[in-house]
Amino acid sequence: KQWYQRRVAITAGGGRNKNGRGHVKFVRCSNCGRCCPKDKSIKKFIIRNIVEAAALRDIGDQSVYKSYILPKLYVKLHYCVSCAIHSKVVRNRSREDRRIRTPPVRGIPGRQRQQPAQKANK
Repeated sequence: KQWYQRRVAITAGGGRNKNGRGHVKFVRCSNCGRCCPKDKSIKKFIIRNIVEAAALRDIGDQSVYKSYILPKLYVKLHYCVSCAIHSKVVRNRSREDRRIRTPPVRGIPGRQRQQPAQKANK
C-alpha cells in the first residue's frame, strides 16, 4: 500500500483550461464581481442590436437614411462557476457525462443547422 492516496479526477482538466501554464490572470465575474481565473470562468459572447426589436421599426421610419443599418452591441461576459449555475448558463452533469468533453452544438442565428450523419447500426 502506498503512503499517499491518489485523488480521483472527475474531469481531465480539473475544471480549468490551464494545461501547461503555472498561473493565469484573474477576471471579475460579470454578475457578482468575484475574482475567478480566466481559464476557469465560463465565457459567454453576446451579439445583439443596440435597439430592441419593437423600437427598430420606429427608428427606421423616422430615419432620413433609407438603408442605414444600426450597429450591434458586442459583449463578452465572464461568469464565476456559482453564478453560471445559478443563472442557468451551464448545468450540472452526471459523473459519466462530465467525461464527455465535446462542446455542445451551438445555434448560430441566421444559419440553418446541418444534421450529423445518422449511424445505421444502433
